[in-house]
Amino acid sequence: MTVGKGRAIAVTGGVAVLAAAVSATAIGVGGRSGTAVAERTPPATATVERTTLTETKQVDGTLGYGDTAAVTGRGQGTITWLPDPGATITRGRAVYSADADRVPLLYGTLPLYRVLTTGVEGRDVRQLEQNLARLGYDGFTVDDTFTSATRAAVEAWQDDLGLPETGRVAPGDVVVHDGPLRVAEVKAALGGQAAGPVLTITGTTREVTVALDVADRHMVKKGTKASVELPDGTTVQGTVASVGKVATQATDAQGETETTVEVIVSVRDDAKLRSYDTAPVDVTIVSAKRENVLAVPVAALLALSEGGYGVQVEEGPATRYVAVETGMFADGKVEVTGVDEGATVVVPK
Repeated sequence: MTVGKGRAIAVTGGVAVLAAAVSATAIGVGGRSGTAVAERTPPATATVERTTLTETKQVDGTLGYGDTAAVTGRGQGTITWLPDPGATITRGRAVYSADADRVPLLYGTLPLYRVLTTGVEGRDVRQLEQNLARLGYDGFTVDDTFTSATRAAVEAWQDDLGLPETGRVAPGDVVVHDGPLRVAEVKAALGGQAAGPVLTITGTTREVTVALDVADRHMVKKGTKASVELPDGTTVQGTVASVGKVATQATDAQGETETTVEVIVSVRDDAKLRSYDTAPVDVTIVSAKRENVLAVPVAALLALSEGGYGVQVEEGPATRYVAVETGMFADGKVEVTGVDEGATVVVPK
């Protein structure tokens, strides 16, 4: 047989051992080199098409609000008000109340560890002043120094909250969190002591957590596209927000050890997640994509004895073998070069 520009080849393996499988009862040799007469029973065929191939990985995921954190009361007194589970609390709003005094939320990353009052300096002072400014109070400079102007702003803030106007802020007076929070669980009870566990909280944005096998770690990176199928069959689009750097081991139901890394997928349109707070979901990660390529069914590939692959191209009543270079494999198809778009190839059964 000849391929392309007269290069002689032999087809081996599976359905295409040319010396044996191509017998007189199957394919008779025609009058020109590289051509064989078609089988009496028409074979299955496919068209070489220009398409987009997408390599994907399907994994299990869990929809939720991410990691939880604890709110621990540090003041004295009795719990007199608690939020409902699922409530969202933003800057300046009460997280809970003790002795009828609100304990408001401030945004930040530095826990309040000391009393802030006139003359105190540090990053925690700047954090307090940044919050006061965002809440609409002014007359002071946002810096690292608690001045008399800062005290005046604190007193005005306390007055608006209905709190005693002390002009100072103690650790038990506020809750500091890095942004809006959602109440996951209420730990305290009305009438209980304000010192101790009060709430379990999360962030306010739903996300999908995937325990990805470390063997598939190379398939994902920040920004990788993904789709999430909800329990009702609805599919929403997402993006890999982070890929864990620490591998963990766990034992599955069959007693086998799995080593995984945590992958977080953010969803583009939170509203499409409907009313689900937590739910098991199916995640399809798009690990690679090739656009505008020629492709044929994988089953159309034939192994060549000298190495590489070829396809059997139909030309009217005859066929010939053409060597091809392969690229991405995806969705039962393979990217090929060396054959023309629109050509008809045989797909062995």
